[in-house]
Amino acid sequence: MNTQRVAVVQAGSTLFDTPRTLDRMQAHCEELQRLEARLAVFPEAYVGGYPKGLDFGARVGTRSPAGREDFLRYYQSAIPVPGPETARIGGFGAEMGCQLVVGVIERDGATLYCTALMFGADGRLLGKHRKLMPTASERLIWGFGDGSTLPVLDTPVGRLGAVICWENYMPPTRMAMYRKGIQLYCAPTVDDREMWQPSMRHIAAEGRCFVLSACQFLTRADGPEQYDCIQGDAPETQLIRGGSVIVGPLGDVLAGPVYGREAILTADIDLDDTIRGKYDLDVAGHYFRPDVFTFAVNEAPR
Repeated sequence: MNTQRVAVVQAGSTLFDTPRTLDRMQAHCEELQRLEARLAVFPEAYVGGYPKGLDFGARVGTRSPAGREDFLRYYQSAIPVPGPETARIGGFGAEMGCQLVVGVIERDGATLYCTALMFGADGRLLGKHRKLMPTASERLIWGFGDGSTLPVLDTPVGRLGAVICWENYMPPTRMAMYRKGIQLYCAPTVDDREMWQPSMRHIAAEGRCFVLSACQFLTRADGPEQYDCIQGDAPETQLIRGGSVIVGPLGDVLAGPVYGREAILTADIDLDDTIRGKYDLDVAGHYFRPDVFTFAVNEAPR
């Protein structure tokens, strides 16, 4: 048996207030320590925020001054990597002896990226993944990642990597993770649709890996007074309803999904189940057929 406790955290940001978000994260980490988690995954864009419902003043051929102010406010909420905020996050992990995967909005020059950061249990920043393909209006506010940030890290809790939200619908991205021997497939997201659940179960069964998907739970009350989102101004309005889940290598749900509230989900997992699963399906090995198919990843910085 190679058993350990893993967790996903379903929580929202305090939009446009990164220090307050980190305070909230610290409280969740204190609970994770009590739960004795060895790995915890936080949602997509958790630090820096996911400004659901904003249009940033964009129409085809035009941008508004108010939209530029929204982008400035969003830029100011983003974080450099590495930087003081990543040092603080790493400190949370070191304090509780837990590895962390955290969705952030990364600031590099004047461009923002939707990024997943991976921290060791000693607090070190081990690696990052920038989202390859922002979806729809996300392309207005986020740059595109490249193949240089597609790590699968060999850690004391297992081989882990991160694929963000709708990147999980890109078969080549999944295959890149499978070929690198991923065991702990972290899927930070803001997708709260019912369709997300069968997708996570499919990936776990396809890759014979554990899938840890953390989704935000965000309400209008988590945003500032000046937040012109299309969903309305009632504080209790749910902007992102959750749906975090942990799935085993045969597609069996181990925890969740949970909707309509903040939550921490845990599961005690046996990494050897990834090998038991590949007995009859290894899509990067005996089930690949390299005589028919070829696969390549450009990992050069672009």
